Amino acid sequence: MAYLHEKIETMPREELKKLQSERLVAQVKRCYERVECFRNRMNELGLTPDDIHGIQDISKLPFSYKNDLRDYYPYGLFAEPMENVVRVHASSGTTGKRIVVGYTENDLQMWSECMARMLTAIGVGKDDIAQVSFGYGLFTGGFGAHGGAEMVGATVIPMSSGNTALQIQTMIDFGATVLFCTPSYAMYLAEEVERLGVKDQLKLRVGVFGAEPWSEDLRQEIAEGLGLKAYDIYGLSEVLGPGVSCECEYQAGMHVWEDNFIVEIIDPDTGEVLPEGSTGELVFTSLTKEAFPVIRYRTRDICSLITEPCKCGRTHVRMRKPTGRSDDMLIIRGVNVFPSQIEEVLLNIKGDDITPNYQIVVDRVNNTDTFDVNVEMSEAFFTDDVKSIKKLENTIVEKLRSTLGISPKVHLVNPKSIVRSEGKAKRVIDNRKGKI
Repeated sequence: MAYLHEKIETMPREELKKLQSERLVAQVKRCYERVECFRNRMNELGLTPDDIHGIQDISKLPFSYKNDLRDYYPYGLFAEPMENVVRVHASSGTTGKRIVVGYTENDLQMWSECMARMLTAIGVGKDDIAQVSFGYGLFTGGFGAHGGAEMVGATVIPMSSGNTALQIQTMIDFGATVLFCTPSYAMYLAEEVERLGVKDQLKLRVGVFGAEPWSEDLRQEIAEGLGLKAYDIYGLSEVLGPGVSCECEYQAGMHVWEDNFIVEIIDPDTGEVLPEGSTGELVFTSLTKEAFPVIRYRTRDICSLITEPCKCGRTHVRMRKPTGRSDDMLIIRGVNVFPSQIEEVLLNIKGDDITPNYQIVVDRVNNTDTFDVNVEMSEAFFTDDVKSIKKLENTIVEKLRSTLGISPKVHLVNPKSIVRSEGKAKRVIDNRKGKI
């Protein structure tokens, strides 16, 4: 099948680097000629496309940032005229301006192929029925999963997100074997499946989850709750959408499709490229994207790369699961805190006293940061026994202090009292903005 690109996926690394170099030189020239922002930054550095001869020169190139998309809103970073752009997607921005990205026909084909490779790597094919519960519309998740699933010949149920009761009924009635959604929504679906007592009616065998950080412990919770094998997928709208990298059957890191992307790890403070195996900020360059190419785009995701070949035979570099985002990292009383660390601690607490649902609330009172973590009690533990509640809260505080190096105030709250998300979960409320 054309989408498999087996020769590329197993290409020796030296050949792969040669292909990347050829595509990088062409992409830099194209962006210099067509994208004003990129051309200006190259000129400021005294560079022209003639100075870039291959991937060995990539560190000479300027970075690009999310703010660029807002500054050049909506189409100022496009490298194709709008008559060649067949689709746009967008995500909301904190300044009120959306982040807008575009696709040509070739871009959509490449996107579907990236997703199809991923699905092939985990054994999804024409015998499967795939329920896409990522949001459709301007969010890239739904359409990205949809295109890849159709390309491998699966039957697609384009559910989108929301209406959880109907989601579950559809899974049962239509015989869905594959589920696409965010991890937090998958956990919510698992809770509802258990409440309804319908797990034995599900035919799910594979789940593909992404669009937000999630821990290995949450993976196991979802797998057990829905009776499937849970796979991680990575992507972001600015680079492509879901399918930039993904796990294979061995689940030993996510394969980055290096014929389409160059990936780097940099020091998030200095921008220096870090030695192989180091942990730092993930940076992507798109080699084949036409409408909206990015050069050295800083994702703010923190992770590391694996360069050794995978057991599956694919030679493309793998990225480990991001531990968090440099822009999502909370600095509380001088200590760096990632929400994913808190999730991992909560999921490792033995027993069935709490659920994986939590919320972090940070504020500033009298020039001092306050740090509260609200954790849901399970239905089984739900009690008004003050001593039992206090004992469990103290246990959670001690475990969080050991992991984070800082003590939060932990509050056990009633079951189902933390709002569930049908898309990306809102785990953090930081009220410090504007406070001294």
